[in-house]
Amino acid sequence: MQFLTKKIVFPDVSKATSDGLLAIGGDLSPERLISAYQRGIFPWFNEGEPILWWSPDPRFVLFPEALKVSKSMQQLFARESFSVTVNKDFRSVITACANARRKQQAGTWITMDMIDAYVTLHNMGLAKSVEVWHDGLLAGGLYGVDMGNGVFSGESMFSSVNNASKYGFITFVKNSDYRLIDCQVHTPHLESLGACKIPRNDFLKILGN
Repeated sequence: MQFLTKKIVFPDVSKATSDGLLAIGGDLSPERLISAYQRGIFPWFNEGEPILWWSPDPRFVLFPEALKVSKSMQQLFARESFSVTVNKDFRSVITACANARRKQQAGTWITMDMIDAYVTLHNMGLAKSVEVWHDGLLAGGLYGVDMGNGVFSGESMFSSVNNASKYGFITFVKNSDYRLIDCQVHTPHLESLGACKIPRNDFLKILGN
């Protein structure tokens, strides 16, 4: 683990702790975020903490061909229960993700600085949002980073209507040509959709490192 300076240099990911913490500090400039994602590193920290940079091993990912769609979700698709768009309202999606209440989580790691940083990436064409609509209102969505290497790094999702984010995620994966969806760390929700753990070195090879 290393404390970062203003110079945009990350330690080798092999220096990460057993839980994946690699470095502390730095900033959320587009240059640093781009450098991080190119190396399989992402920021994740709570409000009031210094910026923490992670590269966990193993990595939790979804290969699109392994996507699982449950019978109950198939029924929602058959009824066309939601409509889905891409990049229609990035700021609303990331703000809703920040405001979403989550079990065993007192606050949010998506601070205003994080929102502004990823909106900047979005304006540069490097971050995407998926919006899920129900009766004309934003009912769910997700956002992440696309560095143009065939990997989509998912960051967060939210639902204000049951299954909305899952509907959007499935639609996005099925209609994309990504080689891999980076889910970063394990969640039961994404595991139920077919995500699995792979060695960090395998993930880095897919990134082209």
